[in-house]
Amino acid sequence: MQISELPLSGPWGERHLLGLERLTAAQLTTVLDLAEELERATAGGSERLSTLKGLVVANLFFENSTRTRTSFSLAARRLGADTVDFSASSSSLSKGETFIDTALTIEAMGVDLVVCRHKTPGAPHLLSRHLRAGVLNAGDGTHEHPTQGLLDIYTIRRHRGRIAGLTVALVGDIRHSRVARSNIHGLVKLGARVIVCGPSTLVPTEIRQLGVEVAWNLDEILPEVDCVNLLRVQFERQRGAFFPSIAEYAELFGMNAERIRRARKDLLVLAPGPINRGVELTPDVADGPNSVILDQVSNGLLIRMACLSLLARERRAGSGGAA
Repeated sequence: MQISELPLSGPWGERHLLGLERLTAAQLTTVLDLAEELERATAGGSERLSTLKGLVVANLFFENSTRTRTSFSLAARRLGADTVDFSASSSSLSKGETFIDTALTIEAMGVDLVVCRHKTPGAPHLLSRHLRAGVLNAGDGTHEHPTQGLLDIYTIRRHRGRIAGLTVALVGDIRHSRVARSNIHGLVKLGARVIVCGPSTLVPTEIRQLGVEVAWNLDEILPEVDCVNLLRVQFERQRGAFFPSIAEYAELFGMNAERIRRARKDLLVLAPGPINRGVELTPDVADGPNSVILDQVSNGLLIRMACLSLLARERRAGSGGAA
């Protein structure tokens, strides 16, 4: 089955996927609709598509990852691609080779699409200016994580049937969260009301410029929220103490059974992972009926298949091949 057999609901036209900030609502919907088509096409888990047959996808991860890296590798293989997995710790970077030279060397081996994760904001954008291959951002520092934002939005749409008109709360470490920024760009463009909530030290006031509301008290906003996305406290990116203790953070901003009882009965609880049980949410909530965390993982595979398919389509169109 080729990508041309899966109808596109709208425009795309992008060689790279570097973030959701520059995409239109129509382009976002194209990705979500294609993911839904792929879900139907692969129902049962046994279907293998040939959308990326003959192409090579390189996963260049300069930062640790479990879910995203595994998901991209599996997505590429399910679409028929050959894959190359790169590990920074065992590469020539340790010998002084530059980031760009490393990427160019790998591209020269016949790579068509590059999936890049890097701790530095803008690293995938830099790659896109030096490589002929299509570049897909798998997370760059505190900037964006577009496929995580898309899979969160897709999960909400699958459970609620829409995005427009919903109220979505992003709770936690907004300051250091690339996931928050991608969610905000996508949700706002698709018509959701977005509230960001967390300690004042972790919610930059300028975030309002992205079209969101800011709240400091989770209990005050919870009754009006349809979905809550609990962002991990990113201790590895923090410099200094942003709140007195983990216990106090969990008390004020963690989702627990008592808060679930006070929320809407059909509240969706999301968390991009890895989750810190007992911090962002308690185990009974993580594993409870309101949680769609494992759905996010499954939907991540579909979203990444959709994104790789769209970039492959542009790659082939640009080289004069069949889409």
